[in-house]
Amino acid sequence: MSIKGLNMIGPHHVCILYVATAGLQGPLMGSDEQEIVLLIYVIVDVMQNKVVGVQQYPVRPLAADVNENILSEQLTSESVLTDELIKSAGRLLENALGEFEAYCSSIHVDPHNPGFQFVTDGQLPLRQCLHPEACRKEIDLPYYYSTFHDLRKEVARFTGKNDEIPQSVPDMLNCLDLKPESENEFYKKEAKDMVNIIHRLLRDGHRFDVPETISLVLEPGICSKDDEIDGNCVVRARGLPWQSSDQDIAKFFRGLNVAKGGVALCLSPQGRRNGEALIRFINQEHRDMALKRHKHHIGPRYIEVYRASGDDFLSVAGGSNGEAQAFLSRGAAVIVRMRGLPYDCTAKQVLDFFSAGEQPCTVLDGTDGVLFVKKPDGRATGDAFVLFAQESDAPKALSKHRECIGSRYIELFRSTTAEVQQVLNRSLDPKTYEQPPPLIAQIPQVPLLPQHIITSGTRKDCIRLRGLPYEAQVEHILDFLGDHAKNIVFQGVHMVYNAQGQPSGEAFIQMDSEQSAYNAAQQKHHRYMIFGKKQRYIEVFQCSGEDMNLVLTGGIPAPVSPAKAAPALLSPGGNIIPTAFHPGANFPGYAPVQLAAPALGPRQFFPPPIFYWPYPSPPVSPTSYYAPTMPPPAALPPQQPQQPMIPPECLPLPPMAAPIPTLDARIIPEAMGRPEHEKARPNFGPSQYVELII
Repeated sequence: MSIKGLNMIGPHHVCILYVATAGLQGPLMGSDEQEIVLLIYVIVDVMQNKVVGVQQYPVRPLAADVNENILSEQLTSESVLTDELIKSAGRLLENALGEFEAYCSSIHVDPHNPGFQFVTDGQLPLRQCLHPEACRKEIDLPYYYSTFHDLRKEVARFTGKNDEIPQSVPDMLNCLDLKPESENEFYKKEAKDMVNIIHRLLRDGHRFDVPETISLVLEPGICSKDDEIDGNCVVRARGLPWQSSDQDIAKFFRGLNVAKGGVALCLSPQGRRNGEALIRFINQEHRDMALKRHKHHIGPRYIEVYRASGDDFLSVAGGSNGEAQAFLSRGAAVIVRMRGLPYDCTAKQVLDFFSAGEQPCTVLDGTDGVLFVKKPDGRATGDAFVLFAQESDAPKALSKHRECIGSRYIELFRSTTAEVQQVLNRSLDPKTYEQPPPLIAQIPQVPLLPQHIITSGTRKDCIRLRGLPYEAQVEHILDFLGDHAKNIVFQGVHMVYNAQGQPSGEAFIQMDSEQSAYNAAQQKHHRYMIFGKKQRYIEVFQCSGEDMNLVLTGGIPAPVSPAKAAPALLSPGGNIIPTAFHPGANFPGYAPVQLAAPALGPRQFFPPPIFYWPYPSPPVSPTSYYAPTMPPPAALPPQQPQQPMIPPECLPLPPMAAPIPTLDARIIPEAMGRPEHEKARPNFGPSQYVELII
């Protein structure tokens, strides 16, 4: 029989591949994300039913450079491997794979031929160990590692018990009435047992003609609201980097087969990715292996993986929009999302945007490959989706991130079919654009730490923004700062609100260094923020934590120890009037209200309560602060009689027939330091001055 005839009914060479990791073995192998430490290859000629090649490669993991003990106790007890052997004879995984391919050439066996196929003990060696680790280490596995035979399923087919699949090598030996191998010619004796099982199956005429395949490319697909989704095939991944694409998520699950269009990125109420995704696999077996990747890593981040339902997937990925269905059915390999488009942007401008520059690329089907996202009344939202025909177009298109159309710079992200449908479903829902209730009303009235405890000091590692549009939100500030936004510390964006809880047009931002603050102030001062069709130039000043403290606590300097007291470093700006003072009865129209509190020293104060709420916007979780106003005098405890704070002869007041206008005043001892930018006030008496503001 010719080799060509053998290719039609099965492989002419099968290669037993045995894999061991430094951690858990058996059914949990690969779930602890430990590296591979052993590869065993045994090549069997199917026609002659004999072994024609054997190779064993101890593999040195990267952790061996930092850990003294490499192997787990379980592995050392079940094999002849030792830490000393791995360190002395081990080679890098990539080198071991290359050595095996060179060995195949030396014995005239072509592993790239379809007639050469691997046989493994179950699904884990390739799906949970070799493919994920190669992906993490950016090793390109030869394509022949994407097809294999599961020896457990082959034994079940041979015995006719497809519902009772063996779960280990000893189980397979029992099914075939074979004795375990006593001689130990391999690092792990199970490799010899697998050779005996293969000989038995071939001798009795079994054919390896039902291979398993590993998908290396995520195929696009469209999901309708009316589709039926098996609830046993879906997981939810949490903690993903916010910039992750569907391809990045598919790489995290490399080795497992994701269904067509099976990655659905979840969006926040603001339409941004929130670090979660729903993933649909081809069957429950792959879903169960995906659950074992709970707390595996993408870079430094660990990812949580949980069960999810088919309804969960449909709620995110399912679509009923006919325009979206027609758009997605064009067969594009790449979908790019555009954000920040001018509201009057046309499809031709989008085509010109991608066809210009050093890396031009062509949009699939011209203007039909551009889909603008619109509100229910037909107005533009500034978002659009664009199709490209080839995977090679993706880096070219994304290289135009933050280039401009007109006066607006455009943000580009790789998108998915699920995200297209999710964005369009939300844009056509009138509830999406309903005005939310005031944010102030949602704040739990629980005072937190005063602002001077959160940030202080004279290091000028902050910037102050003035002249912001009152409607501006944190995401507009991040867009305005551009590349400087990456230097913002965690929860480092602080919106300043006035006493009524309304935006003041100012914001403070904590940067990771003084140099970052200096660069941002130099490059963004008097630059324009585009808000809608308006342009506002923004003042940006470098300042310190004490400056920020002064404004956020109502204009009163933060307490410092006398030994460390230093003049405050104030950023440019007008006077800040504290809101914690109201007229009282003892000094008609002027005296400050006395609260039930301990006596204050010359440098002591009790700042008004500070409240904050989180803002779910990457790359930081900014915080807004609000200092509430004091209650009216009638709601305060009765005041104790007190001596007049200023002798009447120092400030004669003529009688007023008309009602006294609403005034605010503060009486500050001369010993208390005043901001340097305040003008000199006339003094009344040897130690006091009075400041009056109508």
